[in-house]
Amino acid sequence: MSTTTSHTSDPDGPADGPARPARLIQNESTTEIPVHLLFRDDPDPAPVPLKPAVVARRQGTGEQPRLARPAAVAPRQVPQVDPDLVERPARVLPGAAGVLAGVCGAAGCVATSWWAGLLPPLALEALRLPAHVGAGLGPAQWAAYAGAGALGLFGFGGLARGRTGRASVLGLFGRYRGTVRRSGLLWVNPLLLRRRVDVRLRHWRSEPVPAADASGVALRVVVQVVWRVRDTARATLGVEDHETYLRECVEAALARVPVEMPGGTKGSTDAAAEALTRLVAADAAPVGLEVFSVQPLRVEYAPEVAAAMHRRRIAALDAQHRASVLTSVVDSVEDTVTRLTMRGLVELDDYERKVLVRDLTVAFCAGRGETAP
Repeated sequence: MSTTTSHTSDPDGPADGPARPARLIQNESTTEIPVHLLFRDDPDPAPVPLKPAVVARRQGTGEQPRLARPAAVAPRQVPQVDPDLVERPARVLPGAAGVLAGVCGAAGCVATSWWAGLLPPLALEALRLPAHVGAGLGPAQWAAYAGAGALGLFGFGGLARGRTGRASVLGLFGRYRGTVRRSGLLWVNPLLLRRRVDVRLRHWRSEPVPAADASGVALRVVVQVVWRVRDTARATLGVEDHETYLRECVEAALARVPVEMPGGTKGSTDAAAEALTRLVAADAAPVGLEVFSVQPLRVEYAPEVAAAMHRRRIAALDAQHRASVLTSVVDSVEDTVTRLTMRGLVELDDYERKVLVRDLTVAFCAGRGETAP
């Protein structure tokens, strides 16, 4: 076969030219492949290891490039809190129990004073107690005073008022003992440390926070966050200050999510608000905070770029206005010339048509307050 192809002349070449030694096939990228290499018999083909190659688009073929698979991105680390730190109800008693214990303690102190003979005559008459010659203050009287006083202090000292929308986190020697969400008069162990937490639905309007748009232009954004405390134990004990933590989460989310200026792409503000809400809610959930929405209220350029962007916007508006005026003038001139020629009012050659178009353009631009070119 190689002998046959070596004496075959190229049909596209000149008839009297020398014969080519081999027929060549030329593809679009000007690569020549001998025919005998395509059809030669190879009894024992040797496998050739091929390395992965990057295939790009060839010019003029319309072939789309093969996109490389995106590399796997490791998930972002979510803050973790002690799993045992979960809100649970605290053991409290109705307020009547505390009042009863306090009254009993006070009555015990009065009875001990009468036993010791320390009550004045006016108190005896008011309480209608019989006169009694007391034995004085001895060990028994002091023990009775101590017991009655402790009972009265525990009774009256443990009284607390529960309010709707407020909760109390109780702790004893640094250990979490439960949360009180009940309202009304309650009795709580006075030895427990109480920390008030607002569990109502709250909103927070931030100060201007640094941000950036999709092009990297520095912005200042004021956001409104609607949130509430869902787990009081984690909000008070899992983080030093949950309000400060929420503010820092909002600032971190604004550093990752691009925010567009008002009047930009349709739906860009809603998309940015949804992304901010998702990020802030994911960061605040481990510390017991529930975030409902993070909505940008005011977006403005940073002071260092505000003047430049203002000049750029004014120039863009001026160019847009000039383009609209020019389009209106051209349409008016075209309509006028077309009506004059279609109705046969004037017959114009090329030179006269150009003069008429120029004069009409100058007249329309002067009427619109524009300077004629």
